[in-house]
Amino acid sequence: VQLQASGGGLVQAGGSLRLSCAASGRSFSQYVTGWFRQAPGKEREFVATINWSGDRTSYRDSVKGRFTISRDHAKNTVYMQMNSLKPEDTAVYYCAANYGNYDVLTQRASDYNYWGQGTQVTVSS
Repeated sequence: VQLQASGGGLVQAGGSLRLSCAASGRSFSQYVTGWFRQAPGKEREFVATINWSGDRTSYRDSVKGRFTISRDHAKNTVYMQMNSLKPEDTAVYYCAANYGNYDVLTQRASDYNYWGQGTQVTVSS
């Protein structure tokens, strides 16, 4: 299975971006899927996650109310809508799938066993 993250770019503070994570080779619609990010010189950190049915989500505190994770089973894709972006949101964003887990919303990167290649998000002040 391969995960392809896309949608990153350069945006001014206060702007919006929508990230996409598409799976190929295997459906990941029935597994918990998450987004993580890593800024230069910092450790990778959890951003958001969603269960297989899409009715349960979890976010890190700093993005609550600004980011929304969702999934489209028909398109085998998970999205993250990012609004009111701040310079501190600048990072490489990775999507990841937790195969074998349908419903537990884990925030640990080590629980995710498939990762996309990352997409750069840069927010200018």
